[in-house]
Amino acid sequence: MSARLVSSLNLRPSTRTKLQKAGFQTVKDLQETTPIELSKEIGISNNEALNILQQIKKNKVTSISASEALQQERKLCPISTSCEAMDQMLGGRGVPVGKITEFCGAPGMGKTQLGMQLCVNVQIPQNLSGPEGEAIFIDTEGSFIAQRAAEIARATINKLNENSVTECDPPMNFDIVMSKIYVSKVHNCDELIALIKVLDEFLQEHPRVKLLVIDSIAFHFRQQFDDMALRTRLLNGLAQDLNKFAQSYELAVVLFNQMTTKFIISGKYNLKDQAALVPALGESWGHQCTNRIVLYWRNEIRCAQLVKSPSLQETTVHYQINSTGVRDYQADSLNSKRRWEELYDI
Repeated sequence: MSARLVSSLNLRPSTRTKLQKAGFQTVKDLQETTPIELSKEIGISNNEALNILQQIKKNKVTSISASEALQQERKLCPISTSCEAMDQMLGGRGVPVGKITEFCGAPGMGKTQLGMQLCVNVQIPQNLSGPEGEAIFIDTEGSFIAQRAAEIARATINKLNENSVTECDPPMNFDIVMSKIYVSKVHNCDELIALIKVLDEFLQEHPRVKLLVIDSIAFHFRQQFDDMALRTRLLNGLAQDLNKFAQSYELAVVLFNQMTTKFIISGKYNLKDQAALVPALGESWGHQCTNRIVLYWRNEIRCAQLVKSPSLQETTVHYQINSTGVRDYQADSLNSKRRWEELYDI
């Protein structure tokens, strides 16, 4: 910051010359100056002097030590998935706050169910090792079912009451839990981008929001684009905004992504003779998220595989979806799997 030259500021050439002649060579030279003092010193209007100092303040580079960053990260309370194995895979306590986590999977893997479960669990009180926050659920596919969210909320509240060691007031109230899940439905990528652009104001008005879910990030971007370069630019801008929200407001951003078929070219004649399911939106999008988990079936058992993380080891765990929501896998769950698939199309 101190070495930045006045010549790098976006100023009129005459104003820049006046600053340099008055001895203001670097941005640091201007930091202790008031608009009135600067106006008199170099002979410009008060408004112009104010604009110069506002530009410096806006572009000011801030930094913290690695030790401070570590302490801040430890203070952030992760959000449990209600599946202990999945929580352990994600570092011990669940989905991290301050980062972007992406879950990728084909239809039927329970992505929306997981999103609803997280929206409930983010409200677990701090005295029960929860974030005690609120949630935003952006629905791009029309898959948010309030009745199902209510079932998950009731089951979670009952479980907390059963584990409570005191007989005081219930740790969570059903009506309050449902009122703290803010659902927004978007019908195309333009609406999604516009919503993200105005989300800053909403987060300022709702400082207790600790979770932002988008289900799914890929839906409209897969259907409405022929220009792949434009799609990449829009997705990159979207990712930058989401990353800013995660860090500035200390919330967890959880994105659900779809899967697509990728053909592998091989052989003497470059035949596309192999195919594999991979996360949608391409390889460049894969670099935007901090953590990526792929959900898939193996022998009629749901599996979650951590395939990308800057600090965690690649791991695969089992999980299940039942009437209560997301839970650890139990061997007898196979008997009821098809019934829940028919009821909720998971």
